[in-house]
Amino acid sequence: MGFILDDAGVPFEVRPDIDGRPDLIIPNAHAYHDESYPVERLFVVGLKTTCKDRWRQVLNEGIRVPRKHLVTMQRGISKAQLDEMAESGISLVVPSTLHRDYPTGSAMDLRTIDAFIDEVKRITAA
Repeated sequence: MGFILDDAGVPFEVRPDIDGRPDLIIPNAHAYHDESYPVERLFVVGLKTTCKDRWRQVLNEGIRVPRKHLVTMQRGISKAQLDEMAESGISLVVPSTLHRDYPTGSAMDLRTIDAFIDEVKRITAA
């Protein structure tokens, strides 16, 4: 994921020294610790090959940021688990080629990696 963010020109920090040590913070730990930095321009990102119950770990990382992003390569997740993740403030980011393996009709706003990058660039450029 670091290569993708670098290629897109998105600043990030790996395993920053903030609450819970998330996999990535956008733009960086300094902005996270700066109370004057707008929270809506911070992104806490967890990276999990599969979600299972480990997605809950992301909830305790970067507590200043209420909505967390979880990037996964997992093929499909049940509608019930997607709904639970969405209700907990998780935004799931999955490669577009895997979207067809996910159920429709859940509360989850499933994002592609490209859509996530576009959102980050739009919000952090504001």
